[in-house]
Amino acid sequence: MSLKAILAILLCKALRLVSRLLHRGGTAMPGRFALKLCPNLLALLAKDVKSVAITGTNGKTTSARMVEEAFAGQGLNYFANRSGANLISGITTEFVMNCTLTGKMRKDYAVIECDEAAARMVFGQLKPQVILVTNLFRDQLDRYGEVTHTLENILEAVKGAPEALLCLNADCSLTASLADRLPNRVVYFGIDGSAVPARLKPEISDATHCIRCKTEYEYDYITYGHLGGFRCPKCGYRRHKADYAVTDIVQQRPDGSSVVMDIKGKKELADVNLPAMYNIYNAAGAVAAVSEMGLGVQAAIAALGRFKCGFGRMEPFDLGQGGATMMLVKNPAGCNQVIEFLQNIPGRFNLVVCLNDRSADGTDVSWIWDADFEGLAALSSRLENVVVSGDRAGDMRVRIKYAGIPDGRIAMERDYEKLVDWMARQEKPIYIMPTYTAMLELRQEVIKRCGGQDFWE
Repeated sequence: MSLKAILAILLCKALRLVSRLLHRGGTAMPGRFALKLCPNLLALLAKDVKSVAITGTNGKTTSARMVEEAFAGQGLNYFANRSGANLISGITTEFVMNCTLTGKMRKDYAVIECDEAAARMVFGQLKPQVILVTNLFRDQLDRYGEVTHTLENILEAVKGAPEALLCLNADCSLTASLADRLPNRVVYFGIDGSAVPARLKPEISDATHCIRCKTEYEYDYITYGHLGGFRCPKCGYRRHKADYAVTDIVQQRPDGSSVVMDIKGKKELADVNLPAMYNIYNAAGAVAAVSEMGLGVQAAIAALGRFKCGFGRMEPFDLGQGGATMMLVKNPAGCNQVIEFLQNIPGRFNLVVCLNDRSADGTDVSWIWDADFEGLAALSSRLENVVVSGDRAGDMRVRIKYAGIPDGRIAMERDYEKLVDWMARQEKPIYIMPTYTAMLELRQEVIKRCGGQDFWE
C-alpha cells in the first residue's frame, strides 16, 4: 500500500469519526476527500474482497438487505453499505471503515448497493463476483436522462467487470438486453405468467418498443409497468426463460407474500417478509444473487423470511394507535405499485404524501402526473384523512385533487414535527408515501418520537 493510499485511509477514518461525533452520518464525505488523495483507493481495497453488487432503478436497497441477511445467516465475515450511500464516495468510505490503517481488509465479503450512474466508476474498481440488475424505469430525468441512457451507463459499467456473473430481470426488456452486448455469464430471474392474473395492457410503460428493431412489443402477460412476458413480433426478441422463476403467488398479505419458485427445475416455497409485487421481484433477484455467490438456495430462501426492510421501504413504526408504515416513492412505476398495495389494505386508514424536488429526489416533479394517483379515488371511502407535505406539497395537493379527491379533504402540513404530532394522535393506521429527502427528514422526526435506528446504522 502506497503512502498516498495510507494517508487517504487515515483522512477518511478521521473525517468519519468527527462526523459521527457531530451526529452527521459521515457516509459519503470522508470517501470523497480520500479519493481526492488516492483516486484508485477503492480498487486497492476491493481486490481481496468477494462482493455482490446490486444496481437498477427500483429495489436496490431492499434486494441488498435480502442478500445481506443470507450472508449473515451463513456466518460470513462481511460488510455492506446499508446507509444507502451508493455513490463511489460512500462505497469507498465503507471499505475504508472495514480495513486497517495500512489497508488490510478485515472482512472477506461485501454487499454493495450501487447507483446506476455511479456504476461506471465503481464496477471497474470493485470487480464484483456477481452483479444483480433489478430493473430499469424512467427516474430522475434531470439526472439520468432517458431510461436508455441509464441502460448505457450500466452496460459500460459491466464492461469493467467482465468476469462478473450477471443476474438479470428476464421480465424487463431493457435489463435483459444487456446479455446480448456483454461477454459475461448470465442467469435470469422473473415472474412467470402462471403466477399473475391476465393483464395485457400496462398502466404505464417505459419500454413500449423493441430495443433492437423499434417495433411495438406484444405481451403474453404483464406484472406491472413494462415488466412481463414481452415479445417483438418482428425480430423475435422476447422474454428469456427465467432460471429463478416465481411460478405461483400463493398468498399476498399486508405484511408479506408466500410464493413458489422454480429454481433451475426444482420447486421451493418461500415466504417474503415484505408485501407487494415489486418485493417479489426483489426476492427472486436476491435468491439468484445469493445462490450464484455460492451460498446455496436454502440459505437464500431462509433469508427472505428473516430480513429487516431497508429504511423507509415498507418500514413500520409504532406511531399512533394503528401504527405507521413508510413507503418510499420516487418514480411513476414504483408509485403505482404502492397505490396498488394500498388498494388491497382492508379498512380505513390515513394517507400522508410528501414531495420534495431536491437533487437526490430529482428536481423535475412532473412524474407525479404520470403516476396513477387516480387509483386513490377508488379508495376515497376508506381514506380517513389525506395530508400532503414536503417542499412541493402544493403541487402534490393539486395532483391529488385532480385525481378525484375533493380539495376540502386534503390537508397540508409542511412542519414535520407538527405532522408527527398529528400522526401520533391518530386511531387508524397511517401510510406515508415520501420521496427520498422527505423520507430522510420525516423519518428523523418519527424516530425521535418512537425510536429506531439512524439511517447510517
